[in-house]
Amino acid sequence: MNNQTALSKILSFFLVKIIIGIAVIGVSVFIIESLRKLLLDPTSLTDNTKSIITAIADSLAALFSYIFLFKFYEKRKIQELSLSAFGKSSVIGFITGLALQSVFVLVIYLLGKYSIEQINPASFLLPALAASLTAGFVAEILIVGVFFRLTEEKLGTIITLLICFIFFIVMHVNVKGATPISVLSTAIQAGILLPAIYIFSRNLWLPIFLHFAWDFAEPGIFGGVNPGISIDKSLFTSKISGATFLSGGEMGPQNSIQSLLFCSIVAFIFLRLAKQKKHFIKPFWKK
Repeated sequence: MNNQTALSKILSFFLVKIIIGIAVIGVSVFIIESLRKLLLDPTSLTDNTKSIITAIADSLAALFSYIFLFKFYEKRKIQELSLSAFGKSSVIGFITGLALQSVFVLVIYLLGKYSIEQINPASFLLPALAASLTAGFVAEILIVGVFFRLTEEKLGTIITLLICFIFFIVMHVNVKGATPISVLSTAIQAGILLPAIYIFSRNLWLPIFLHFAWDFAEPGIFGGVNPGISIDKSLFTSKISGATFLSGGEMGPQNSIQSLLFCSIVAFIFLRLAKQKKHFIKPFWKK
C-alpha cells in the first residue's frame, strides 16, 4: 500500500506528467514519421502528397495520444480539445495568425521594401501547408497543452508565463542571425501570446490554428523567411529588403520590430480579457 501511495505521488507530480506527456506524444509522431519512410516513400506518390498525408497523420497522432493519455492519466474529460469549441476557435485562431503575418508584411510594403516579383500556382502552397500543419498541432499540443497547462496548474499563470518567456529567450539567444528584436519577438510570440490565448479561451484549438496560419502565411503565401520551416516554393515570389529591424533580415518578418509591438499588444489584450473572465490560476501555495 505504501509503495502504491509513493508511486501515485510520483506519477501525479507535474514534472513527471510533463515528461510522460512529451515522451508519449513524441513517440507517436516518431512512429508516424517512420511509417512514412516504410510505407509512403517507396510509392510513386508525389512529394507533396506524401508530405500532406504525413502532416495529417502527425497531427492526428499528437491529438489523439494527448487525449487518450490525459483522459486516462488525469481521469477527466479533455475539455481543452472539445469538439464543440473546434469550429469557432479554429476560425478565430487561423484568422488571427493570418492577420498578424499580413500586418507585418504590410508595414514592410508601405515602406517600399516588399515587392511581389511573381505569382505562382496554388499548388506552390502545399509544402508550406504540410509543414505548418505539423508545426501547429504538434508544437502547441506539446508546449501549451502539456508544458504550459501542467506547470500553470502547479505554479500559477503569472509564474508560468514568466518561465515560458525566459525559456524561449534562452533557446533563441544563440541562434545564428539572432538579434535582440528577434529574440524578444520569439519569446513574446511563443512564450506569451500563444499561452495567452489559451488562458483566455481554455482550449487548445485557438493556439493550434494561430500557429498553423502563422507558419503557413509567412513562407507559404508571402514568400518570407520562417526560421522554423524550410520550403522552396510559395504563392508569391517576393523580394524583402530594408533595415533588419523592420524586415526581420534572415530571421523573417515575424522577427521584426512591428511583430514585437503587435504581438505584445495582442497578447496584452488576451491576458486582460482572461483576467476579467477570472481565468488566471493561483500558485499552489496561495490556493
